[in-house]
Amino acid sequence: MSPDADLTVLRPGPLRDRLLALDSRLFEFAAARSWPAAEPVLPRLTRSANHGVLWFATAAAMAAIRTPRSRRAAARGLASLSLASLTINTLGKRSVRRTRPVLDPVPRVRRLKRQPITTSFPSGHAASAAAFATGVALESPAWGAAVAPLAWSVALSRVYTGVHFPSDVLTGAALGAGAAFAVRRLVPTRARRAADPAAREDSRAGGR
Repeated sequence: MSPDADLTVLRPGPLRDRLLALDSRLFEFAAARSWPAAEPVLPRLTRSANHGVLWFATAAAMAAIRTPRSRRAAARGLASLSLASLTINTLGKRSVRRTRPVLDPVPRVRRLKRQPITTSFPSGHAASAAAFATGVALESPAWGAAVAPLAWSVALSRVYTGVHFPSDVLTGAALGAGAAFAVRRLVPTRARRAADPAAREDSRAGGR
């Protein structure tokens, strides 16, 4: 099978074809919009998120504040990001192979100098952004609210720069958020432990 084969979770058929056509139209609609305020920001932002660098820097800044909650939130965000990245890179992109969008509709000023070589579905950047922001929010809603606009902008930048279809980004974000909740299930937040007697008992048993 060619590594560039265009596969989706849905089997070939009218429904799949309509969804893919809608995805393409949404991509072309975004490409045709004028976003003057975004031009100097989003391409740089999307590059800063390569390999999770943006999120490691954000976590370091949060930890530097030296409050227990900010440190816990930073650690949970990174743990969620790690699980999301592992899932996307080992299962997601290998299970569903999809070619990247054609860049013709995207203005040159938006395009990245180095185009990604991995398959398009799902978006790893969107997954990492959502995982980090959701993990942070589960530990500290205030920090989550502060990080959310940055995560949203990174996800948006993937369509803006032409490297992902909207469905790639939405699916990646959903998987990233799911990874954060999976981490919370394995390691409950302090608030969840305080509200759940069983979780408190498990925490005490683990510390013996």
